[in-house]
Amino acid sequence: MMVNLVDKIGDWNPQFLRELKGRLKVLHVAIAVVTSLLLQLVVFLYQLRELPGEKYPLTASYCRLSKGYQNQQNDLYRQQDFLYQQLSNAKKIKPLDSQLVSSLDSQVKQLGTQIKDLQKYLNNTFCPDNEINIQLWWRDHYEYIFLSFSVIFVFTLLVAGTYLLINDLAKEENRGTLNFIRLSPQSASSILTGKLLGAPILVYLFTLVAIPLHIWAGRSAKIALSYILSYYLVLAGSCIFFYSAALLFGLFTRFFSGFQPWLGSGSVLLFLLITMAMASTSGMSFDSPMASLRLFSPWDITNYLFPNWFNIYRGSPLKELKFFYLPVGKNVVSVVGWHLFNYGLSSYWVWEVLKRRFHNQNSTLLSKGQSYALVACSQVIIMGFTIQDIEAQYVRTTIIDLILINFLLVLGLIAVLSPHRQSIQDWARYRHQNPAHRQSSPVQSLWQDLIWHEKSPALMAIAINLVIASTPLFFWILLNKMGDVGQFKAFLGLVLFISMMMIYATIAQLMLLMKTPKRSLWAIGTVGAVILLPPGILQFLDMKPAENAALWLLSAFPWTSVEYATTTTIFMAFIVEVTAIVLLNFRLAKQVKLAGESSTKALLSGR
Repeated sequence: MMVNLVDKIGDWNPQFLRELKGRLKVLHVAIAVVTSLLLQLVVFLYQLRELPGEKYPLTASYCRLSKGYQNQQNDLYRQQDFLYQQLSNAKKIKPLDSQLVSSLDSQVKQLGTQIKDLQKYLNNTFCPDNEINIQLWWRDHYEYIFLSFSVIFVFTLLVAGTYLLINDLAKEENRGTLNFIRLSPQSASSILTGKLLGAPILVYLFTLVAIPLHIWAGRSAKIALSYILSYYLVLAGSCIFFYSAALLFGLFTRFFSGFQPWLGSGSVLLFLLITMAMASTSGMSFDSPMASLRLFSPWDITNYLFPNWFNIYRGSPLKELKFFYLPVGKNVVSVVGWHLFNYGLSSYWVWEVLKRRFHNQNSTLLSKGQSYALVACSQVIIMGFTIQDIEAQYVRTTIIDLILINFLLVLGLIAVLSPHRQSIQDWARYRHQNPAHRQSSPVQSLWQDLIWHEKSPALMAIAINLVIASTPLFFWILLNKMGDVGQFKAFLGLVLFISMMMIYATIAQLMLLMKTPKRSLWAIGTVGAVILLPPGILQFLDMKPAENAALWLLSAFPWTSVEYATTTTIFMAFIVEVTAIVLLNFRLAKQVKLAGESSTKALLSGR
């Protein structure tokens, strides 16, 4: 039977079987199982030390008499405060009524004696055994165990799992076996799925051993089974997303060498800690574009499903979650469904990149057509959370957040879509041989290549993506009052943002046409310098946007000075940027033409 199971696994996914054979050693399995069992015992016994005994205080939470004594204490303290107030007022009356003051002072001392006697009694008397609500204590004890393991599962699966995946890819790369796997007849999806399922198999085993106790504790704490299963679904969805991102990180950060696993898992740990603090102590809503990034963390849904989570934050902002005014947070089904949809959609795009680049390391991470769909999809989701009713004073902040998100998104697309020298050289030299070009005019075929062909320069694709990303911003500005800035200046600021991004895209493409093997680093360094140096220098020279608006308009952050600049100044800055775009593209066209020349022609020309 075991042989048949192994054969079925091998037939379904040979890579998964390879991972299982390499990891399911007797010692490793024993360590994972024993560690899980010991942790369960420690968590169970840790809370058991607080089991109510013979000397359980009368005012403690699980003593049924505590409420009466606490009310008695509170009444005495209120009377004492009232008498203190009366005594203070009596001493202010002129002439002083000594008899009244003496009477009040006597009452205060008498009341103080009663409070001391009561406190002494409470300190020396313990709750009777038959008055201890031991059933409630056990229910809370099981809830503590359940919530503790809910947190442990998240950190163990996401942090340890991502470390093991990235570390496995790094070892395969160092041994040279990863290229051998690429040459196998298996598809990229099959190989990477085998990695995703097999590399963290000991983490899965550690978690599976603890799940029976987790479910039993949850049911003993009167937590609905549907809520527990919903938690598992969201946890599984988060694992798929984070593990997919870990595969992507491991495949394309080989230059970090042995530091890869620590950097990847450390980033996940930092993200979980930050979002955990936000979910447990903050009431920040999801109307902000930045806050919507919290949906990638499982903490908010954990807080939604189990409101007593850490007893820190009662209630969850997810209950107010809306998507295009639809009340997504009204019930568990819609909230869980939205989280699964979010994880599924994000994982889909990550896998699109993985499938494209796993077997062909020279292709771009996304095709141009895929980039248009990705940007459109991201804008719909971001605007879905942002378009709710927002107070007027937060409109400008929301627009800046949207611009910042799109700024980072477009920078990522520049890195993803821009082809290197060899790809552009092949396109420029042989594109006329494409049969599709014979069916259209040269100009039409050129435009088709610039929009769709992967090896052509990415500037047209970046421009289209900028238009897609800016369209929601355009309508957002149109439909909202912009205060001191004004709608017209806000539109001009948006245009400046688009022109600056086109400058960065052109610079990056020029750097990638260099003959040096380190052109990627040159592109990153040059674009980073152009983005960071101007505002850094202006800040160092204490040249504020309000006083030097023209200079800030030519930086990566033009929206900081738009409200202080005149319309004429903004137009002049736009003309300067357009001139820079024209000159840079003229240079780029010349470089592409030179790259497309045949070797013989270049040799005869002396190049």
